[in-house]
Amino acid sequence: MPLVALTGGIASGKSTIARRLAEHGAVIVDADQIVRDVQQPGSAVLDGIAAAFGTAMLRPDGSLDRAALGARVFGEPEAVAELNALVHPAVRAESARRFAAAFAADVQAVVVYDVPLLVEARVDDPWELIVVAHAPADVRRGRLVALRGMSDGDAAARIASQVPDEARLAIADVVIDTAGTIEDTLRQTDELWASLPERIAARGA
Repeated sequence: MPLVALTGGIASGKSTIARRLAEHGAVIVDADQIVRDVQQPGSAVLDGIAAAFGTAMLRPDGSLDRAALGARVFGEPEAVAELNALVHPAVRAESARRFAAAFAADVQAVVVYDVPLLVEARVDDPWELIVVAHAPADVRRGRLVALRGMSDGDAAARIASQVPDEARLAIADVVIDTAGTIEDTLRQTDELWASLPERIAARGA
């Protein structure tokens, strides 16, 4: 019942890798989706966000205005820390519940936690393997501009707000180089899947 962490910076191709692993049969647990789920109207997390940052963080229907919250905390380390203190414990508890459910359904399941903030929040968890999707910052900046319509300055700021690439690479058991074509990324992902038992055994040795 291996538990694999998959991380990478923004626009690193992490989602492409996750989709390919799912095609091979992995159970993908998406940290970003969990964040959205634990911030639903009526949740203790959303109530805490409104109390800490104001009701301007809420849309008229009572749901979280993610853009407003992002703008409120961006570039403010103390605000980010306050937000993380509200969100991370709930995400940790819900992710643990989903891991357990996946393994209860299939004791042989390969569960992959697709988690952007592994270095920041979950690096010491008991992963059997840590996989890092990696492309140089200039490549990722170009993707944000071309694929997500960001200005070059906004793209650079988003990348700069995350931990440096070196911090992710330092914890990697496997690095998938996503700077090339999608086909190349998929090939490396296929190779990872085929060698997963050996890689996990080697890490635990």
